[in-house]
Amino acid sequence: MWDAFVRRPGAIEGGGDASIAVDSYRRWRDDVELLAELGMRAYRFSIGWSRVVPDGRGRIEERALDHYERIVDALLERGIAPVVTLNHWDMPEALMDRRGWVDRSSVDAFVHYAEAVAGRLGDRVPWWITQNEPWIIQLLGYQLGIHAPGIADLGAAVAAGHHVLLAHGAAYDAMRPLVAGRIGAAPNLLPCVPASDSDADRAAAWASDGYVNRWFLEPLLGQGYPDDMREHWERATGGPLDVIRDGDEAAIRGRSDFLGVNYYTRRVMQAAEVGPDRPFPWQVVRAPEESRLSDEGTEIVPDALRELLLRLHREYPGVPLMITENGLVSNETPQHDGEVHDVRRIRYLRQHVAAMADAVAAGVPLVGYTHWSLFDNFEWSLGYRPRFGLVYVDYPTGERIVKHSARHYAALVAAGGDLAAVPEHAAAESAVDSLGAFG
Repeated sequence: MWDAFVRRPGAIEGGGDASIAVDSYRRWRDDVELLAELGMRAYRFSIGWSRVVPDGRGRIEERALDHYERIVDALLERGIAPVVTLNHWDMPEALMDRRGWVDRSSVDAFVHYAEAVAGRLGDRVPWWITQNEPWIIQLLGYQLGIHAPGIADLGAAVAAGHHVLLAHGAAYDAMRPLVAGRIGAAPNLLPCVPASDSDADRAAAWASDGYVNRWFLEPLLGQGYPDDMREHWERATGGPLDVIRDGDEAAIRGRSDFLGVNYYTRRVMQAAEVGPDRPFPWQVVRAPEESRLSDEGTEIVPDALRELLLRLHREYPGVPLMITENGLVSNETPQHDGEVHDVRRIRYLRQHVAAMADAVAAGVPLVGYTHWSLFDNFEWSLGYRPRFGLVYVDYPTGERIVKHSARHYAALVAAGGDLAAVPEHAAAESAVDSLGAFG
C-alpha cells in the first residue's frame, strides 16, 4: 500500500519513493557481510507481506520465501541471530478493498501470511515480531492520514489499532506450533511527563500514557484495554467501541513470549481543551530549553529509557524485554577525508547503553538491543532527509560508508556493552556539533 501512497502528490517530503531505497533487496549479500565485519550478533529485518502474499489473500509467492530463507541462512552461518518482523506498517494494496486494518477480515489475512512465513522459517528464526508500533499504524495511518493508507478518521483509527492487536494474538496461536523461537510485538513506548506540577498537567500526562502506552500494553500483557482510555475513545468517537467484541481481549492477552520496546524519546504533556483539532484533553509541548535535541528536534532523554524499563519490569514482572528500536537522527555527511564523523550518535549510543546497564543491574530481564538502524533509509513520509543509520548511504549510487558510530558500536558489542572498555575517544576531538553543542 505504500507503493500506492507515495504516488499521492505531496505525500512524501522531497517527492521520493521506496522503489529502490537502500537497495538491500539486491545488495543483501554485501549487507550480511558488513554485519559480520562489524561483529553484530543479531539483525532485525522485515519480511515484505506484499511480496509473500501479493494478492492479499490466497496464493503464496514461494520465490519471496526463497529470498528471505537465503538471508536467514546467511545470517545463521555467520553467527548472527535473525530478528524477523512480519508487519512494519505495510500490507498488500489488495487488502485496501476493505480499508485495510479497519476491517476485521485483515486479521485472517495476516494470519494466512504469518503461517506461510513461519512454516518456511520457523525452525531457524529465534525471535519473531508480529506487529511493529501499533500506535503509529493507528495514529499516522488511520487517524491523521500522514502515512499509508492515508485515512483520517477516529473511528477507523481505533478499529485499525484493535485489529492489529487482534492479529497479533491470532498469529501467535497459528505460529506457535510452527516456530521454535519466541514471538512478541514491538510497540513504540513514550514515557509521558507533566509539563508542570499542576494537577491538570499530571492528569494530562497519565491520560496521554493511556493513549500511547497503556492502550497497547494492557491488552498484550495486562487484563485488557484500560477503562479510562476506553472512555476517552468513546467520547471522541461518539459511541461505544463495538469493534472490540466479547472474547477479543482474551484472544490478545498472554500471547507474548517477550516484549519488543521501540524507544526514542518522551512526551512532555500539558492539559488542554478539547476542540475541532484536538479530540483529547491534552497536548504535547516543547521540551525544556536545556534539553539536547536530535536533528529532527526530538528530545534526547536516556534516563527516560532506564525509567521505562524499570516500569515495565515492575508492572509486568517476568516478561523478557528487548530494545527493538533506539536511535538518533543525526545528519552528518562524508567530510574531506571521506569519513562520516557522527560524534553525536556515539554519545547517544553510550548514554543509552549506560541506561540499559542500570536497568539490568536493577533486575530488568533485558534480552537484547537492536539499534535503529543499520542504514540510512527511506523514512516514510519524511523521505530521505532524516539519517538514522550507523552506515551512510549515498542514495544515487547505493554506496555504503561505515560511520564512526558503527565502528564504536562494533567495539561496544565486542566488549559486551562494557563502556569502560571502549573509551569515548571521539568526544575529545569535537567539542561542538551541528547544533553548536556536543552531545
